[in-house]
Amino acid sequence: MQLTIHASGENVQVLSYLLAKNPDNPYERSIKGHLVRFFYQAFDETNVKATIYVVPDSIALSRTGADAYDITHYINDREFAVSSIFLSFIRSALATALNGQPKEEYRQWVNHDFDFTFSFGPVSSELSTGDLVNLFEPLGFSMTIDKELSNKSPKYITINGKTTLQKGLRQLFILIPVIDNYKHYYIDEKEAEKLERYGEGWLDNHPQKPFIIKRSLRFKDVYAQLEAEKEPAQLPAAKRKTRLNDLRYRRIVEMIETNKYKSSIVDFGSGEGKLATKLGFINGVQEILAVEPSERESLKAVKRFSEASKDESFIVPQNIWGSLFYFDERLKNKDVIVLCEVIEHIELERLSKVMKTILSDYKPKLLIITTPNKDYNEQYSLGHSLRHADHRFEFTADEFHSWCKEYAQQYRYNIFIDGIGEEVDLLGSPTQICCFQRMEGE
Repeated sequence: MQLTIHASGENVQVLSYLLAKNPDNPYERSIKGHLVRFFYQAFDETNVKATIYVVPDSIALSRTGADAYDITHYINDREFAVSSIFLSFIRSALATALNGQPKEEYRQWVNHDFDFTFSFGPVSSELSTGDLVNLFEPLGFSMTIDKELSNKSPKYITINGKTTLQKGLRQLFILIPVIDNYKHYYIDEKEAEKLERYGEGWLDNHPQKPFIIKRSLRFKDVYAQLEAEKEPAQLPAAKRKTRLNDLRYRRIVEMIETNKYKSSIVDFGSGEGKLATKLGFINGVQEILAVEPSERESLKAVKRFSEASKDESFIVPQNIWGSLFYFDERLKNKDVIVLCEVIEHIELERLSKVMKTILSDYKPKLLIITTPNKDYNEQYSLGHSLRHADHRFEFTADEFHSWCKEYAQQYRYNIFIDGIGEEVDLLGSPTQICCFQRMEGE
């Protein structure tokens, strides 16, 4: 998978400074085992041609070891093509050009138009040639497709036009995932922010803007949030769209606040500590254990906890490196255990062991689980796809109810099941939640 950048005309050699890549020094980096290379095919006074490509590590893609269960790794074994995966690998290599931040003496060239040819592929897409033309032609590009066999066959796309390096790359970073219609990572508010940042100055005027946003974000809740944030001064606070993740956190906090026992809480899969921070402000809480397998996410959590601790009422969570697959004596007999959007990252055949450990060994007085409602995926136009590639499964509402009821009966818990987020007839809510309350005397 590769992207080739070709510019012609006067002063094109300045592009090496905009790219921050010396023609005399090869660029090669390893990212999670995948090799990223950048090299110049031509570099003279009137022609600069450079290619960046990725050599995937097939072993890393197919491995099934312990690292596969770190839910912060959103790489799967999909056949590689130019897609969001490719873009995530090359983003750091092209960061100077994307951000328009070369050395001071070359800033004047950031907004300079050059005659560019961008070639990329292979791209796997169901879009027709007409659809692709409608994406690039309004931006001033002409387009050709090489090796087009059918709509579903890999395509090698070349576009030509006069533009700046920064704008051309930003347009590709938005439009390539639109063409490919595949995202290997979770699509959340950060993706909306990237769309706004890279789309600045051109997306608002694009005749295919609604189509681009829909294919980029896919989730209607995120799309609505993006639209609502454009003119916050004109939108009453009561009418602004609340992110689904915030709704989950709010519901979990409310449930714990009204629970009789809440002095000690375990937040499994705590990530960068967003939920654990909110838990730290609940009256009556004395201890929070934030359990996370990813060191990188835990470091982010430490910074978040440090900032929140400026408030004297905040109970600082304790970071614990750990996993649901390993018993930890420190987690026994706590009042509350929370699994917020965690179980769907575990294979179903391994999930039974996790539930046994929690309900039989740890024995919390209250267990709160949230997970996607597969029925609601119809609202996201996902077809048979799961919400993101790291999900091992997703429960329908009926499946989730039966699953919760089975464990509640086996381990002597009462359960309460509800939905979180906007409810749609016949589909329910986007998130489902179950509270396991341990029976008195157990």
